[in-house]
Amino acid sequence: MSAERKHVIVIGGGITGLTAAHRLQRAARARNLPLDITVLEREAQLGGKVQTVRHAGFTIEGGPDSFLASKPQTVELCTELGIADHLIGTNDAQRRTYVYSRGRLHDLPEGLSGLVPSRLEPLMRSSLISPLGKVRLLMDFLLPARSIDGDETVAAFVTRRLGRETFERLIEPLMGGIYAGDANQLSLNATFPQLRQLELQHGSLLRGVMKQSPATAQQGRAGVGVRGFLSLRAGMGELVNALARQLDVNIQCHCTVRSVQRVGNSFDVRIEGSATQADALIITTPAFVTAELLREVDRELADAHRAIPYVSTATISLAYRRAQLPPLHGFGFVVPTIERRNLLACTWASNKFAERAPDHVLLLRCFIGRAGQEQLLEYDDERLIQIARDELEEILHMAAEPMLTKVFRWMRGMPQYHLGHFERVQTIRARLRAQPGLVLAGAAYRGVGLPDCVRSANEAAQQTLDYLFPT
Repeated sequence: MSAERKHVIVIGGGITGLTAAHRLQRAARARNLPLDITVLEREAQLGGKVQTVRHAGFTIEGGPDSFLASKPQTVELCTELGIADHLIGTNDAQRRTYVYSRGRLHDLPEGLSGLVPSRLEPLMRSSLISPLGKVRLLMDFLLPARSIDGDETVAAFVTRRLGRETFERLIEPLMGGIYAGDANQLSLNATFPQLRQLELQHGSLLRGVMKQSPATAQQGRAGVGVRGFLSLRAGMGELVNALARQLDVNIQCHCTVRSVQRVGNSFDVRIEGSATQADALIITTPAFVTAELLREVDRELADAHRAIPYVSTATISLAYRRAQLPPLHGFGFVVPTIERRNLLACTWASNKFAERAPDHVLLLRCFIGRAGQEQLLEYDDERLIQIARDELEEILHMAAEPMLTKVFRWMRGMPQYHLGHFERVQTIRARLRAQPGLVLAGAAYRGVGLPDCVRSANEAAQQTLDYLFPT
């Protein structure tokens, strides 16, 4: 007697949803499982924030341009999809990053490991931190570990251990490039829990970083570029395209889910007046969207999602003829919040990765919008481009006219792991135990990078398979 066919609906066609569908399909084929899969995506195209535009020799990224290879999930996915040979590393000859501080660019000190210096010599030579700031940094070796019950903010922890100047001028701008958030609100437990563990284990944050495993220490000595930032030759959109090509499932774009209801052991997913039934449901949408979808399933679960804040950001890509620019060697620069600039960071994209622009052109990507500066996203594209140009002229002395511009907006695009986020996620997981067949995944919970989303998708698919086809 053949097993009853099961139907899984995946809501959200970003990298998490597509990977979850891929994992389900792969398992169904390997185990000959009677499984139907549907992916529902609100937008006209798949990929979520992974968006790549290729035009006239340019490869322009709207969202993430790379991922950390030290987290293996994305590399493994590329291997499964047959595109591992398309992976490219950063340009070793250009490996140099800057911090804009006190009116000029400073080299980012070598030897950072998890945002924290693992080597003192480069930091002591750096012009980024003042002599007094360096003395305060070294006090970390003398200050005892503090026994703190519960969580603390990233700002409070790093300032307590390394001093305010090191936090404001070095750690905060690097962290801002990840979360675009306010470090005075971001949770240490939810963002960099390993830093607290180093303090507790070694009594000093710096001592703990320096005593890490030889492999980890080598990564820090090698610098950010060699630590394993990878991309794809045709841009990160190649990953989305490869997933879409492999999926032999029902994919519906331009499809807005209006509500979800539990009916016995299954779910009714309502789309524009009609309902589709699913035996299991994987929701990969932003937390505020998930909150609306779950309001009729579990109000407390919906409220927990509604409490996760988001920040809006934009990327502005500009292309210039190199002959019109001052020499720019490196990957780009980050900007501390204390500088009160409109730019969060600027990546020199065609320096960082090969084949991003014609040889005679420099492609830049500016990041605008962070916690406290979201009003900038109210401007139209023309104004945002002008803001980016004004900032570049002041910081890099670039007065040339760009030959190409492209703006991507990500409204409420970046989840913020504020104090209490870890406990909130624990609450969500506990509530889910009363909702068999419902699985949640994505950047809202335990990591915002591409590998984190892929890991979350893998786990969601496995939970779904375990529920539908217990062994």
